[in-house]
Formats: sequence, structure tokens, C-alpha cells
Amino acid sequence: MHKLHYPPPGSAPTAVSVPAEARPTSIKLIEYDAHSFVEKQVGAVDELLDSLENQKVTWVNVEGLGSVELLEELGRVFQIHPLAIADIFTVGQRPHLDAYDRQVFLLLQMVYQNDELELVFEQLSVLVGDRFVLTFQEEPGRDVFEPVRNRLREGAGNARFLRNDYLAYILIDTVIDHYFPAVEKIGEAIEGLEESLLEKPTRENLREVHEIREALALLRRAIWPQRDLLLRLWHDDSELLSDRTKPFIRDTYDHSLALIDLVESYRDATVNFMELYISGLSMRTNEIVRVLMVLSSIFIPLTFIAGVYGMNFDRASSPLNMPELSSPIGYPAVLLLMAAVAGGMLLYFKRKRWL
Repeated sequence: MHKLHYPPPGSAPTAVSVPAEARPTSIKLIEYDAHSFVEKQVGAVDELLDSLENQKVTWVNVEGLGSVELLEELGRVFQIHPLAIADIFTVGQRPHLDAYDRQVFLLLQMVYQNDELELVFEQLSVLVGDRFVLTFQEEPGRDVFEPVRNRLREGAGNARFLRNDYLAYILIDTVIDHYFPAVEKIGEAIEGLEESLLEKPTRENLREVHEIREALALLRRAIWPQRDLLLRLWHDDSELLSDRTKPFIRDTYDHSLALIDLVESYRDATVNFMELYISGLSMRTNEIVRVLMVLSSIFIPLTFIAGVYGMNFDRASSPLNMPELSSPIGYPAVLLLMAAVAGGMLLYFKRKRWL
């Protein structure tokens, strides 16, 4: 999501450029109706021809973008528009929706956590046709759709009894719903960070604030355009989307609004955290300065007394010189005087509530 891969400048609009980190391409087929379910790995595109002729719902999931030839052959079989194929290979794009002849193409951003518990964004392309749904993923074996597959395998809910547009809705809704755990995790981090900033702000806290703001910026960049995409899909007049499915699309649109509200509220919180961090540092600085000023104020008279008795005037040479120099208790008396002055100043500062 951080880096956009695109064809060389000046290329044709339908030019295809394979990303350098593209994985080998594999195809999985799920085919079902109310009474049957088939799931299998497909080795060649020709094996999908029978799926175009039956009345079942067909879900073809393509993992990895390493084979241009395989995807172009798939495009010929399912009559995918060349611009849609070019978009599939242009990873890192802003989510959007394109309508072609009896097909709707959606480009989404999936989010999940990697092994280091970091947020990872992956482009997902969804093509909805007459009786089929095609999905194209960057990474093989890593998506958010396993709960959907389990529902189809078990025949749970309405999915097995409805058209392919309902399957498309389920996939889109699953993508959107997986943003909630990511946003919730950031919310938990914000709560912990707030407590730390109130107790003792550190440079580590400042680094965490910047990391949270960066994650929120990435989430916002993905969620906002997907909200617009869902709004367009909800109001789409295409025959590919039945009136029975549109209320579910509207529900997913509402979920995207809830996500946006959460992200915006967390962004505002991080702005307040910056102010809280600066205020905390100022308060700590003021505390340090106050302590130093108190210590300086105490030692000023002590330094004066020590300086006076450090002149070492000779009592024997003049009766006007310090009589304490010849006293047997002169040294401890001066120390007691200095201690009394320091204690008296501390008591005075405490009564004034300067300590």
C-alpha cells in the first residue's frame, strides 16, 4: 500500500506490468447452488469453461500475479475488459469501482496482521459477472475469506440459495469488517499511551504517537474511498445487483461510516496526545526548574555565611576582627547557623506552597 506499481510512463492504458515481487499464479474454484458444493484447485483455464455453461454460482479466486499469460487467458474466457486486467496488475491503487459491459469491477484493500502483528494492506480485485465472481489477490494463501468459505461449505445462511451478487456482497463485507479488529487494536494502543503520557512522557511515547498516526493515515486512505465505492454500488442500477442484495450493501456502507468515525476520533486523540506530550514535558521542566530555584535560594545565604567566615581575619591583630575565630565552638556554631537558615527557608517555602 505504501508503493504504487505502474507501467512505464507513456505506455498504453491497457499495458500490463508485472510487479517485481509478484508471486506465482494459482487458481481455485468454488462452485455451488442450493444442493451442491464443489471446491478444487484448477491447473488450466480451460477447466473453467464448464462453469460458464451451468446455472451454478462460480467463484474463481486467483492468487499471485506472476503470470500475465494466465490472467490474459482468464480474461478471454470471462471476457474481462483490458483496462480491468491492467488495474489488477497495478497494485497499490486507490480503491475504486468501474462498470463495464455486464460486469462490475471493484478494487479494494484488504487489511490483516502479519507475524510481527503489523498491519499489512493487500490489493484485492473483484469482478462480478452474470453468474460468476472473480477475485484476484497479490499473496497466495493469505486472505480474510476463510470464514466465507466455511459458510459455503456448511451451507450456513443464505449464501448457497442466492445469486452471485450476494457472494460479492459477502466478500466485500468481509473485507470491510476486518478493519474493525485493526482499528480496535489501535484504540487499545491509544488508551495505553494516554496513561503513559499522563504519568511520565518519554521519547518512546513520542515515537509511538507517530507510529499510530501513520497507521491511522493508512487506514483512512483505504477506508474513505471504499466508502465511496460502496455508496456507488448501493445506488448502481445494473442488473448484476438485485434489489434483494442492495440492503446488505447499504449495511456494509454503514459499517464503513462507523470505521471512518473511529479513525477520525483516534486521529483527533493523537493530536491531543502531541499537546499532552508537550505539556507534560513543560510541567516536568517547570518542576525541575522549581527544585533548582529552591536549592539555589537555600544555598545563596549559606554561601554568603561561608564566604564571610572564609575570609579568615586574624582576631589577634585587631579587636574588630571576627570574635568567633577564637571561640572554641565557633565552627560548629556557624554550621548550626547555616542549618537553621536552610531549615527556616524550607519551612517558609512549604508554607508558601512553593514545594
